[in-house]
Amino acid sequence: MANPDPVFDQPEYDARVVAVRAAMERSGIDILFCEDPSNMAWLTGYDGYSFYVHQGVIVTASGPPIWWGRPMDMAGAWRKSWLPDTHIHAYPDDHVMSEDKHPMDHLGALIRTLGGGAARVGVEMENYYYSAKAHAVLTAAVPDAQLVDATNLVNWCRLVKSKAELSLMRKAARIVEKMIDGAVERIEPGLPKNQLVADIYRDATMGVDGAWGDYAAIAPMLPSGPDAAAAHLTWDGKPFQAGEATFFELAGCHHRYHVPFCRTVFLGTPPDEMRRAEAALVDGLNAGIDAARPGNRVEDIAAALAKPLAAAGIDRGARCGYSIGLSYPPDWGERTISIRDGDQTELRENMTLHFMPGIWMDDWGLEITEPIRIRESGPAECLCDRPRELFVKP
Repeated sequence: MANPDPVFDQPEYDARVVAVRAAMERSGIDILFCEDPSNMAWLTGYDGYSFYVHQGVIVTASGPPIWWGRPMDMAGAWRKSWLPDTHIHAYPDDHVMSEDKHPMDHLGALIRTLGGGAARVGVEMENYYYSAKAHAVLTAAVPDAQLVDATNLVNWCRLVKSKAELSLMRKAARIVEKMIDGAVERIEPGLPKNQLVADIYRDATMGVDGAWGDYAAIAPMLPSGPDAAAAHLTWDGKPFQAGEATFFELAGCHHRYHVPFCRTVFLGTPPDEMRRAEAALVDGLNAGIDAARPGNRVEDIAAALAKPLAAAGIDRGARCGYSIGLSYPPDWGERTISIRDGDQTELRENMTLHFMPGIWMDDWGLEITEPIRIRESGPAECLCDRPRELFVKP
């Protein structure tokens, strides 16, 4: 049951496995187990909403990776991955959410059959999907193996995007532009917030010509007024009010590739302090985009942003962006690069980042952000093309 519509061609998947094996060798890892669904999809093409149970991909020194998960999800692995049937394995379904059995017992036995009973086995210890219980059970199941932390080993391999990946991200960018345009057009005093969110979801899933919309890893965030002082609130059923700003933190998604994008709308006349913050933020964005050149460091972007903000008396005290690409809930970032002082990662062509310098004050918030791609030379490319400003609706 080969994948009838693969997202990428086989040479791209093969190159990904080669890159991961090289990273394993550098880390002294014999067998790698990835439970992060983003890494599973990147390595194998598997795309299913099955990450609420234990599943994963095993990478050994040779041969195709091995998909491992729940029996009812094997059909999805057959349909969506490029793996041969012999490399798709399942644990018994009575291990699912059981008090008496655990899937990691089965995984341990599988690792032993692969010759890993006394190997260095890499696991993603700082990961949403790999629990403390899972680690304890797997440790007991392979007592002679050495479990080592391989958190983000695959994530770092995903940092530079291929031409095919960038094509998907450009489509996601068109989708999020449509989402932001729709939000700016529809928002008005008295409109229930959940009603606007329904339209945002419709725009997100309908997509644009040539690109359907996938579900985003994070729900729309659009707090208003004093609630916008908090960075990560979603929505309720209250109406929008005149005299308040609402920031929209949204992402377009296509084939699991995300492009986050944020804009803020003020209903009425913005206060002077918000206008001053807007001017400093836009200056900082422009400076950061100019600093986002190949050969520079990630921290150079943060330093360029900080100067106009500091001149305006604004101290953010938080990172101002992160790497983006292929993601699943609960996060659309790649959990590698953080745009902040001290991140000395060298910028390379076709890295993709969300330059996200949101400002959250005591009783209002302002988000104007840019998803960017590092070019071969010169300042970064902005994947979205919308005015870099506070939108005002009288």
